[in-house]
Amino acid sequence: MYEMLVGLEVYDGGIYEQYRAAMKPLLAQYEGGFGYDFAVSEVLRSEVDVAINRVFTIYFANKAKADGFFSNNDYLAIKSQYFESSVRNTVIIASYEK
Repeated sequence: MYEMLVGLEVYDGGIYEQYRAAMKPLLAQYEGGFGYDFAVSEVLRSEVDVAINRVFTIYFANKAKADGFFSNNDYLAIKSQYFESSVRNTVIIASYEK
């Protein structure tokens, strides 16, 4: 399994939840899903100079599935419609094989 630990600054939670709902069926087609998901109110230490208020894991059967998902035209359209208008910052904290 391939997993990523991601930090975001979500500034419109309603639109962000629409993004999650819209991309979830496509995510399942790529053998992916969400593991942990946290809304965070305070970041005590960070290696980047951007705000983060959401931290989650996203997983796939393997890295090739992840790459396919993130480059899929349907995903890119969903991202353009919802993600870009609801998230200010994205930080890939870690990615790893489990």
